Amino acid sequence: MAAVEVAGLRKVYRGGLRRRERRALDGLDLVVAPGEVHGFLGPNGSGKTTTLRILLGLVRPDAGEVRLLGRPVPAELAGAVPEIGSVVEAPRFFPSFSGRRNLDLLARVAGLEPARVDEALEIVGLADRARDRVKGYSLGMRQRLGIAQALMKRPRLLLLDEPTNGLDPAGIREVRRLMAHLASTGVTVLLSSHMLSEVQQICTSVTIVAQGRAVRTGTVDAVLAGDTAARVRLRVADPAAATAVLTEGGLTVAHQDDWLMVSGAVPSEVNRLLGERGIWADELGPDHADLEDVFLSLTQASQEIPPA
Repeated sequence: MAAVEVAGLRKVYRGGLRRRERRALDGLDLVVAPGEVHGFLGPNGSGKTTTLRILLGLVRPDAGEVRLLGRPVPAELAGAVPEIGSVVEAPRFFPSFSGRRNLDLLARVAGLEPARVDEALEIVGLADRARDRVKGYSLGMRQRLGIAQALMKRPRLLLLDEPTNGLDPAGIREVRRLMAHLASTGVTVLLSSHMLSEVQQICTSVTIVAQGRAVRTGTVDAVLAGDTAARVRLRVADPAAATAVLTEGGLTVAHQDDWLMVSGAVPSEVNRLLGERGIWADELGPDHADLEDVFLSLTQASQEIPPA
């Protein structure tokens, strides 16, 4: 049983004087397996936050099916809520209260044991600042406090909207460790983010969305492997001569800073073509696409295709 199942999700917003339609979601499909840390990626306006709000019953979709932990949403959301933690958009707290007091109040409202507060603060690394007022917290500390409140229920499923937003490198590293720890304990994490390099390190699987539709999904390795044909990057003393030789050999060459990027080739082929003409590379090797390359390629391509 999947932790999150979304099929054919659609949502249209209507507003303005002319009641113009804005299609936030256009047949989105999404599946998150138990125990995964799943990255939900897309440019601004691609439907990420709308999707998370629908999962939590905060927005009603126009069409489609949603199941969380095997329960249909919104029909049986109440039964799933005790096992779901979430931080959607910027978390809000009473600024004049301490971090601990804010969480104490939330724990009382939710009927949780007081010990859950200390446990959550310890997990996110705020135990030593728990008695400080929230108005003195940095943005990153407030974000970690938001994650702490989501963890107080000891959820099976955690939904996070931009969890590393505002964090310094040390804070990002702590969140990365936290995600790995939660996954190791069986917690499923679905997080939206625009920090592609971090998602590549944190997540085990990913869904890339554009214009309200999933354009690629799978494990991070599979998504990267399916990006493009082989590419080679090289540096030579005479880029113009090397470009002419490789182009004559039927390869596509692009210039990137002081590198030549050769598409549709492997290093041995590039080396052979250049060597036959007495050109030797100073550096040569395969160019491995990263998540940013895939993201930009897929989302830019989707902008050229009008929504159905």
